[in-house]
Amino acid sequence: MTMRDVLFATDFSSASEPAGRVARELARQWDGTLHVVHVVPPVTDPADASKRLERLGTSLGEGLSLKTALLSGRVARHIIDYAREKSVGLIVLGTHGRTGVSRALLGSVAEAVVRLAPCPVLTVPSSAFTAAAPVAGPVAAHPKSHACIVCAREGEDLVCETCRTRIRGEALEHKMGEERQGRRGQPA
Repeated sequence: MTMRDVLFATDFSSASEPAGRVARELARQWDGTLHVVHVVPPVTDPADASKRLERLGTSLGEGLSLKTALLSGRVARHIIDYAREKSVGLIVLGTHGRTGVSRALLGSVAEAVVRLAPCPVLTVPSSAFTAAAPVAGPVAAHPKSHACIVCAREGEDLVCETCRTRIRGEALEHKMGEERQGRRGQPA
């Protein structure tokens, strides 16, 4: 494993664009290889995926050693397997920022990759950078200021008060739903 090999996993969404820019800049700084990977999920039409991957690779890989891969199947598993096979040193992927019910129903590729990857994983929130702001170097926050790990807003706490309140509310709703379900299942 070498930190010169950077894997950017993309779903072609706007949420993955900031992660692509970060991956490109890291590969450029390390004079390394940028691996751009797209996994077509099961029961999804892969019709234009090859062309989209080629266009994305061309736009990100200018001046870099570039490898692209179009895979099909379980997304997190294929990202992890590719990283292992190619001895990738860092996986960079975007996060959609889903929470609560939408995250529970749709799952989280980023979470699965973070838990199971054979190397470090950098997750980049979709709101991390504006479209016009290029990434000039390593992203560094002011020592007393942090970006909220949920919404990426600047503040003093790791999780801002707004997100903390929303998370607690979702947890409470979930717990109350389970309790209601438990009462319905008990004999009267």
